[in-house]
Parts: sequence; structure tokens; C-alpha cells
Amino acid sequence: MGRGAVAYDCDVLVVGGGIVGLATAYALTRAAPGTRVTVLEKERGPARHQTGRNSGVIHSGIYYRPGSLKARYAVRGAAEMVKFCAEYGIPHEVTGKLIVATDRAELPRLHALVQRGRENGIPVRELGPAQIAEYEPCVEGLAAIHVGTTGICDYGAVAAQLARASGVEVRYGAEVVRVDRRADLGVAVRTASGDVVRGKVLVNCAGLHCDRVARLTGDDPGMRIVPFRGEYFTLARPGLVRGLVYPVPDPAFPFLGVHLTRGVDGGVHVGPNAVPALAREGYGWSVVHPRELAGTFAWPGAWRMAREHWRYGAGELRRSLSKGAFTDAVRRLLPAVRAEDLLPASAGVRAQAVLRDGTLVDDFLIREGARAVHILNAPSPAATASLPIGREVARRVLAAL
Repeated sequence: MGRGAVAYDCDVLVVGGGIVGLATAYALTRAAPGTRVTVLEKERGPARHQTGRNSGVIHSGIYYRPGSLKARYAVRGAAEMVKFCAEYGIPHEVTGKLIVATDRAELPRLHALVQRGRENGIPVRELGPAQIAEYEPCVEGLAAIHVGTTGICDYGAVAAQLARASGVEVRYGAEVVRVDRRADLGVAVRTASGDVVRGKVLVNCAGLHCDRVARLTGDDPGMRIVPFRGEYFTLARPGLVRGLVYPVPDPAFPFLGVHLTRGVDGGVHVGPNAVPALAREGYGWSVVHPRELAGTFAWPGAWRMAREHWRYGAGELRRSLSKGAFTDAVRRLLPAVRAEDLLPASAGVRAQAVLRDGTLVDDFLIREGARAVHILNAPSPAATASLPIGREVARRVLAAL
């Protein structure tokens, strides 16, 4: 078929209908009105995985290395997310949060977070034990910091509104199984139902499957997604917690530890831990996909990561298998909690990019190929930062067009 005879179904094909894919579609239509965008989502609705299965926190950006994409986009994105929710009447609240040190060994890390927050332009207040009780009467700690710009919202509702506000075509039940890319003819995608959709540029926002989609495109992502399941409980006595309470995180890991979060529905989420999932969408121990598991085992980085961090992993595994151990972790922050206060809730799976040398990718990772832009690492705080991420991806796509 000659170049002039190509019939494109759209200008931009976005693979993935989570919040990052829909924010990219939204940004494209804002930056270049008239750009034809089609979003392909394999589920029957938006935000069915990472976007819709988290604690709903609008992160301030305090944890992230100054100058990193996470720091820049989270700080900017938090303010923009609050504004977006207010504009469209989406449930949200700027609550602030406490980060609490319960052990003397954590105090230097807490002080380092104060400095990091100030470098990132985030208002931070240092608290002693008596001041902790003013915010959270049932929480105990040696010291804490209060971060005023943290909030909560309903990210599933945000994703649905991004789809509506962008006005783009979103095809649900459209799983991508093949990609044919030619430099002069654009990108053709075949779905599991046999439909073929042609576009000029492909944007890979496939989350838990982003490395697989990159390889379908013919690009080497240089990483693999290793899925980590985060298991949650809800608090039977939500009155024990007023707002958001976090431990001091270990800077060696991209996980924040077991925390307590009062959501927009008034319930309190407790969790998550971080255990290896046995499938990309392995929301319980019973969900096992041997082919996906084999793909993880075949990646050298997974073994190197396991060798380096097995002690940390063993603790997370213990908290997954023992409710008593999980309760003990919560009681460090909230001594009044009992095992019977923790009611099982739905789990989430984090799409964690791991490099060949075993490095856990800490920052957002966006890479470009011919007629393709791949978002290869966008776990938390990607929902918070989705509007700035979408604009950055849209900028790269429009340059490719």
C-alpha cells in the first residue's frame, strides 16, 4: 500500500485506560485541539488496576529526590489534582498527614525528610510527642512531621472524568495482542477481538503490562515489570484515626510501609505491605499465571533484587501470611489497634520496573522509540502526578507527529 493511501483511524493510539493513559489523552486534546486520539483499554471500564486499587492519597512530594521527575511532578500534580477535583465536583479533601518516628533509629531519617521537603518547596511542621496527640490522639511516637499539602480523592472518578473531558474515543474490552510499526506508515495495532486500529504514534501506558507492549512494538525496554501485591485492611473502629498517618520510610525501597489513610468515604484503609505477586494481576495468593511467573524468573534483575533484599522481603511475606505480624506493624503507630479491628479489603498490585542489574527503578521512566512513547515506570505517586505526566508525554507525542 502506498504511503498516500494509508487510512489512519486516529493520530495517536494510547494503550491503557488507567489514569496516566487518560491524562495523556486529556493533555493531547488540550495542547492540540483536533488531534484524534483513541484509547485502547482491555478491561470493561477505566482505572481497574493500579489507579482504582490504591489508598487514594494525593501525595505532597516530600519523599522524592529533589530535581527528580517524581518530586517535580508530584508537587505540581498535587495542586493540579485538587483544582481538577474541585472543578468537576469529584470527592476530595486536603487533609495533611503525619509521618511518625516510633524508634530512635528513625529520627535521622525523619530529619532528612524535613530537609527534603523544604528543598522541594513543601510546608513541613516538626512535632514532638504532645503535638502528635493534638493531631492524632491515639497515635504514639517520639517525633513526627506534619505535611500540610497531602490530600485524598477518588482516583477512579478522576480517570472517568478525564475520559469524558477529553472527548476522545475510548474502546473498552480492547486488549492489544500485536503491534506492527513501520517508520513511513505509522503503527497498526491488533486487538484480541481481531480489530485493527491504525495511528501515527503509539503511547504505551499499559502499566502492569508496559514492558510487554514495548516489546510488541519492537523496542527493548531495558527493564521488566516485577509485580508486587499490596494487601489492605479496613479499620473496624475508624474513630481511632482522624486523617493520614505514615511511618518513616526506608530510603532503600520505593515502598512507604504500612500506613493509615482515612478515605473520602470516611473509612480508614490500613496497609499496604509489598509481597511478590504470582501474576501481573495477582490480587491474591491463589492467582497464579505460570507464563508470567516464568517471565519474572527469567529476568536476571529479579534474582539480583531477591538476593539483595531478601531480609526486607521476608518481613513483608511474614506480614502477608500472619495477621498477628501485620497487626504488630500497625500497633507501632496505633497501639490501641487489635487484630479484630482489621477487616480484609481488596488488594492492589504495583507495577515495579526492575533493571537487568536488579535495581528497583525509583523515578518515573519515560522512553521513546520510533513513533512510540513508552511509560515504563509509573507507580505511586503517578496518580497524583498524572496531569503533569500527561502533559510531558503529550509534548513528546506532538514532537513525533
